[in-house]
Formats: sequence, C-alpha cells, structure tokens
Amino acid sequence: MATKFTKETYLYWYELMQLIRQFELKAEEMYKMAGKIRGFFHAYVGQEAIAAGCMTATTPDDPFVTGYRDHGWALAKGVSPNACMAELYGKATGCSKGKGGSMHFFSVEHKFFGGHGIVGAQIATGAGLAFAEQYKGTNNVALCFFGDGAARQGILHETFNLAMLWKLPVVFICENNHYAMGTSVQRTSNVIDIYKLADSYDMPGDKVDGMNPEDVHEAVARAVKRAREGGGPTLLEMKTYRYKGHSISDPQKYRTKEEVDEYKNQDPIHKVMQTILNNKFATQEEINAIDAKIAQVVEASVQFAEESPFPDASEVYKDVYHNDHYAFDID
Repeated sequence: MATKFTKETYLYWYELMQLIRQFELKAEEMYKMAGKIRGFFHAYVGQEAIAAGCMTATTPDDPFVTGYRDHGWALAKGVSPNACMAELYGKATGCSKGKGGSMHFFSVEHKFFGGHGIVGAQIATGAGLAFAEQYKGTNNVALCFFGDGAARQGILHETFNLAMLWKLPVVFICENNHYAMGTSVQRTSNVIDIYKLADSYDMPGDKVDGMNPEDVHEAVARAVKRAREGGGPTLLEMKTYRYKGHSISDPQKYRTKEEVDEYKNQDPIHKVMQTILNNKFATQEEINAIDAKIAQVVEASVQFAEESPFPDASEVYKDVYHNDHYAFDID
C-alpha cells in the first residue's frame, strides 16, 4: 500500500502522539485521584494529530505560541516530560520554574512561547514573534494556535490586518474542536467556517482535517513555504475534537456520549498505527515496545516531579518584568 510519507515519519507521529496522550492521561490521574496537581488543567486528548503534523512541516527554530491547552505543544516542541510534569506539580524544576502551572508552560530554548491564559491574547503575540523574525532577517516562521472561541475576540481582526499589511511570516491555526468551553460554534457566530474570516484581509485560508497528521502536515507545509518566501500569513482551520471536557472540572453536559464516541472512532493515533501495521513499517510487537517505552517515560516524569523541590519563597520576586525608565511608573 502506497503512503504519502516515509516509515520514519509515521513512526515519529505515532510516538509523539502516544507521548502526548499518555502524559495527559497520567497527569489527569495525578490531578483527580492523587490530588498532586491543582488549579486549572486543560487536556489535549484527541487533538494530537495537529501537533504531529505541524512538527514535521516546520523546523525547530520556528517559534510556536498557543493558549492554555498547552501541554501537548510543549512536549511536541521538545520540552522534556520531566519538566512538564514538574510544572504541573508546581515544582522548581518545571519548565516555568513551578510558577506558571498548567496554563503557562514556556521554553525559550525550544522556541515555545506559551501557554497563555487570556483567551485570544496569543494571536497578537504570534504576530509579534513573526515581526521579530522578519526584523532580524531570519527565515523562521511563527505558528500561532488558538481555539474556535478565541476566533471571536476582537484582537484577531486587528492582528490579521497588520499581519497582512506587513506580510509577516506567520501561520495562524485555529484548532476548532467545536466547543468554546461548552458553547458550540453554531451558537456563537453566523460564520461557522472560521477559515473564511481570512477573506476580509485577502489572506489565504483553508479548512483541514485536524484528525489526520498527513493533511495537517501538507497544509502547514504549504503555508510555511509561502511565509518563508515573503508571501505573508495564512489562516488554517483545523477541524478536530477533544475527548475530554474543556477543563478538568467540565461535566460535558452540552454534548452526548454518542457524539464523543463518533469522534473517538476517528482517533488519529489508531489510524496512524493501522497505517504502520498495514504497510509493515513495524510489527505489533514493536508498537507494543514503543507504548511500553512511553509508559516508562511518563512514569519517570511523575517520579521526577514527586522528588523535585517546591520553589523557594524568594522566587516570587524573580522573573518579574520591570522597566526603570517607564515614564508613568508609580511607587
């Protein structure tokens, strides 16, 4: 059976998606059952194909920014599971020194710029990252991720206008999982095809199957190529689905079990595994070995978080931005 991508790509996708899935499930367990994790918690379970496809269509130097559903993106960009789990625990060894928690993962080293709790704020930040790359004369392209709820924020329109005016090297990606918290897209806008918002700014836009890493890769690769060549931004609407609630406290009364099961039948991890097996890229035993390896990595991250110290009280005064020359500073 002919495939669009290499054996190595499918195996990479499978391992990355399994890492994200198993990390999220274990973290949820430590939150609910063990009480080790507190505060907000938004799982990426079901949406992993977007992270997988984006990673193979970009380079490590391309900066990424997203909203508060950020665990999967941090792992995809190379932040270690240890640092991610420790951050959820609020430990000093976390990727944000234990001071950010679930919604504020961050790693300059891995070109991952958050993790933002304010809905839609990262849209402008994504354009800012692209402006910085353009200003510095690099060939890097910023990828900015936001949900269907954030697409209703006014900042999107201001950002799209300037991004097109300045032809910024940015790809805006709406991860449309159909529900802004518990409100369906149909109840929030007359325009339910979010990619069409790009038309107002003469920006290329497209709809993508976000449950398929192949389609994600191809769409992102086209958009990134255009940006690198000076063509400016693109809006991609990735149709996806989260199997978990909006957050860990969401009772999910706004959708049926049958609807969730319908999307679980399109599970991207299972589909990629079937492609691997059908094409004899790996045996079931080798797949099982990958799963076992990931399980060990995730368990090790929990142990690392458990054994790590909490931040010292003095840390509260560190990493706080202050400009001594700000004209309106008030004591």
